[in-house]
Amino acid sequence: MDKSILCIGAGYVGGPTMAVIADKCPDYKVTVVDINKKRIEAWNSDNLPIYEPGLDEVVKRARGRNLFFSTDVAKGIKESGIIFVSVNTPTKTFGAGAGKASDLQYWEKTARDIIEHSQSDKIVIEKSTLPVRAAEAMSRILQSNTKGLNFDVLSNPEFLAEGTAISDLDNPDRILIGAMRTESGQKALKRIVDIYARWVSPEKIKTTNVWSSELSKLVSNAMLAQRISSVNSISAICEKTDADIEEVTGAVGMDSRIGAKFLRASIGFGGSCFKKDILNLVYLCEYYNLPEVAAYWEGVVNINEYQEKRFVKKIIEKMFNTISDKKIAIFGFAFKADTGDTRESPAIYICRWLMEERARLMIHDPKALENAKIDLKDIQGNIEYFEDPYEAVKGAHAIAVLTDWKNFKSYDYEKIYSLMEKPSFIFDGRNILDHKKLYSMGFNVFPLGKPEQTHLSERII
Repeated sequence: MDKSILCIGAGYVGGPTMAVIADKCPDYKVTVVDINKKRIEAWNSDNLPIYEPGLDEVVKRARGRNLFFSTDVAKGIKESGIIFVSVNTPTKTFGAGAGKASDLQYWEKTARDIIEHSQSDKIVIEKSTLPVRAAEAMSRILQSNTKGLNFDVLSNPEFLAEGTAISDLDNPDRILIGAMRTESGQKALKRIVDIYARWVSPEKIKTTNVWSSELSKLVSNAMLAQRISSVNSISAICEKTDADIEEVTGAVGMDSRIGAKFLRASIGFGGSCFKKDILNLVYLCEYYNLPEVAAYWEGVVNINEYQEKRFVKKIIEKMFNTISDKKIAIFGFAFKADTGDTRESPAIYICRWLMEERARLMIHDPKALENAKIDLKDIQGNIEYFEDPYEAVKGAHAIAVLTDWKNFKSYDYEKIYSLMEKPSFIFDGRNILDHKKLYSMGFNVFPLGKPEQTHLSERII
């Protein structure tokens, strides 16, 4: 049991993390369980349930050797000495804290399942992003068992970026592990540190108390999201003053105190963590009667929504104040490149607002079309989905680039232009295309935070 690891939850965090641990620690047995049968079947197939560069190779090296995927949660709990909890903790949609606090019902159910099926002491590790002092609540639930068992609860938040998760796990900026300041807690801490030390250098493994570890995860995501919202707010000023956001951020990013990362203007942040974690932080501040701090962080989310709405407003205004019955080709639905994940993707909200204006959408994405269909299934109107970008643009009045897929740069835009209605518009919500070249082809180009390049005024003259 000392070298038997269980992960409860086979999602974007649990699956890749356990695959890398199994790959790096072949003497450990690593089992990933989930109640979702289809998800587990996919993990055991050649068509994994998530797309992540490098994940296929890691899974195939370890699966069947010391990496296993199963729906038998009870067996996994009984046979493991170390349990990672990586279940979903969505934002509450009901009751106290609705819209901000984390919904911990799945997390608590997991704690009670661990009690029910355990026959020996366990180390239980929070892998899900949880509110501060959640570990204390889990510890109290687990220690209330009537079997005389001891459970040490640790916090080990993930700091993965989708699209680079495997490289992030292979060479992390840091591994953060929080533990109780008890003798058994520190022993448990050492056992988990020893696992990561197989491939992570000691200076990158940071240990703290549990509360600091839990809060650090929320703060890390909040700070990253804050940078995105900050630069997006400046992109609006750039458009009004004919400044160029890339020149501005290039100059600002050269300041060593600021740095260049996360200073790219875009339609906004998405994914499963940023918005959820900021709202969790807002709720925490409100709970502890810190309204000014809560308002500050809530502003980061508000700016993100403002940027999405501003982008839609620009599309409507530039296309002669109406997009009713006009075809708009959507390039990209995933919240970022190199993933099929669409959770909280800006594309969801932008497409919904465009549909409210009765536009006709033709959606193209290399990996996220199935998720896009799910996200928009309740929308009434004309939406089509295309794997082929050239089919998506036939008869389109405009292209809206919503995801920063690299292959969008290499498309034949001369051909695309010939297939579109005229005048043809491109709204680059990620600033990834060659705007000058597109303009020379005849496109009217509208980037974010950069001067527009349009032929429309020339025609009026």
